[in-house]
Amino acid sequence: MTEESAHDDSPRSEAPLTDGGTDDEGVVRRDRFSGGPARSFLSSLDADERIFEADLEVDRAHTVMLAEQDIIDDDVAGQILTALDAIEVDGHGSLPDGEDVHEAIETAVIEGIGPDGGKMHTARSRNDEVAACIRYRLREDVLEAIETTLALRESMVDVAEAHAETIMPGYTHLQPAQPTTVAHWALAYEGAVRRDTERLLEAYERINESPLGGAAFAGTTFDIDRERTAELLGFDGIVENSMDASSSRDFLLETVQALSTHATTLSGLAEDVIIFANRGFVTLADDYSSTSSIMPQKKNPDTLELVRAVAGDAAGGVQGLTTTLKGLPRAYNRDLQRATTHAWETVDAVTEASEVAAGAVATADWNEETLAAEAGEGFSTATGVADLLAANGLPFRTAHELVAIAADNGADYDALEAAAGEVLGESLEAYVDPEAVEDALDPANSVASRDSQGGPAPEAVEAQVESAVEALGADRNALADATDALETARETLRSEVNGYV
Repeated sequence: MTEESAHDDSPRSEAPLTDGGTDDEGVVRRDRFSGGPARSFLSSLDADERIFEADLEVDRAHTVMLAEQDIIDDDVAGQILTALDAIEVDGHGSLPDGEDVHEAIETAVIEGIGPDGGKMHTARSRNDEVAACIRYRLREDVLEAIETTLALRESMVDVAEAHAETIMPGYTHLQPAQPTTVAHWALAYEGAVRRDTERLLEAYERINESPLGGAAFAGTTFDIDRERTAELLGFDGIVENSMDASSSRDFLLETVQALSTHATTLSGLAEDVIIFANRGFVTLADDYSSTSSIMPQKKNPDTLELVRAVAGDAAGGVQGLTTTLKGLPRAYNRDLQRATTHAWETVDAVTEASEVAAGAVATADWNEETLAAEAGEGFSTATGVADLLAANGLPFRTAHELVAIAADNGADYDALEAAAGEVLGESLEAYVDPEAVEDALDPANSVASRDSQGGPAPEAVEAQVESAVEALGADRNALADATDALETARETLRSEVNGYV
């Protein structure tokens, strides 16, 4: 993915070829820049396999547009497009040597049909070509990442529906805090992943703009139709300013940042499940676990430990990309060749981690008896008792003091009664019915009483599930619309190409 060195308005057929139309050093750099010890350092051909198909599609759309605009003849367009089809069949591995996939494909076209193959590059630079290829491929990767977030959210909703009344301990600072439910916990992560989906969908919108036609950075003298190539490639529009189109990579940074945020969510989820597995609250399926090489009794949550680690990889991608882009002047700089790798590595790692997390959650077995037994751990119903006293006339801070004393002396009704004598100078019954206090001390009743919007009570959870299902459906529709639009564009471009070949 390198910068165009020749004037982007010059047809390639004007450049002389050797050996009857071939040039072992490639057709772009020519003899002046054809050798030297830095050639392999400059080359990105191997890494460019990822955008091989994207480059062919960009070449096709550009060639069709050139023919439609009468910039090249239809028969020349047909020869170029036929050569591109042959290159696709032969695959990336059959390309001639070159600095990058773009040069290698152009060389292969010229080797196949002669000097007229160089007309494919009329009115563009490798700068806008590279940017178009990156966007073309990245948008597909982002849609795949979005799909995994939807699968994870669906897993969380399924858990919530199955465990709306499964009581479990809730924690702050990893200390027993208040009883809650497995459903409430699952929906907490569903909400976070939902925002991760939204960020990726928003990033997709800015990825899906065509830079093609920006040329090296200053546009072109040819009468091109940028909207047409955008349409043929399935882009929603164009990056209007030609300098911005060819040189900006903020869409990469935004995408990697969104992926890193999702990886952070995944890491928290993984940490929770790892801790729950340690405490016997949940059992992971064998497909998402491993055993020790020496201790046969072990069942380790290894997959989730790796999910947790991906957050570090993604954060490193953000840092690496930010540092690469920081301070780059406009327009094109070769540093950008190194920038894209951060995006590819991050989207691959986070997508895989998201898929694994979804599978681990979907197949996990929640140990309801153990969860219920631990739900009242550490006097976790204390806040409910304090709330009850406050609701019956005590200032909350007085109630808080009373319950805190009881917590140190048994954390039961008798301890509360003794604390009332110490703090209030009279019996607890003077303020609240003993049965109401006993109910507040029970974890299940404590959860049921917390029916405020977004709370853990079953009816509150039911409303959250409905909201989650509705949002999931809307985002699935958005993903389907985006996927269908890309497929329609591919079919349209193929139909246009078939009119020439």
